[in-house]
Amino acid sequence: MNFIVMGVAGSGKSTVAKMLASQLQAEFLEGDDFHPASNVVQMSNGLPLTDADRLPWLENLNQLISTRFEHKQPFVLACSALKKSYRQQLAVSGNTLLFIYLKGATELITQRMQQRQNHFMSTDLVNSQFATLQEPGEEEFAITVSIDCPVEQILEQIIVAIENLKSQAAN
Repeated sequence: MNFIVMGVAGSGKSTVAKMLASQLQAEFLEGDDFHPASNVVQMSNGLPLTDADRLPWLENLNQLISTRFEHKQPFVLACSALKKSYRQQLAVSGNTLLFIYLKGATELITQRMQQRQNHFMSTDLVNSQFATLQEPGEEEFAITVSIDCPVEQILEQIIVAIENLKSQAAN
């Protein structure tokens, strides 16, 4: 099983995904590293991305995912995956991906974004991130974890959920 840690900017995707990858002895992949340069400039200027802007990025990520599956390389990808259609695009290869949604309140996310340094994502984009967000539905292969606790507890909740899913699949 491979994983995409998703959520709005500032939810802790990269931190949690790195820790999860280490725990699972999987490769950590930072989704932001695969944005076209024009997207980074746009977000740095406080301008939200459109679906058309995100398409080349999602195609890059899909190729990355397909290659990892092809070579049987386990991975944990940190990626916003804000819309259901984006998640469907990422899972188009038909391989099993568990989406781990890091859920947090707008106020907490804004506070975290204001404390960030050296990141291209402007704090001005928090509201557009929430406006774009479509939380995973019951029909999606996803778990939701609150970010209202220390990162170690978040990781523990994720590991327990993964173990439960594996146990259910074995039965």
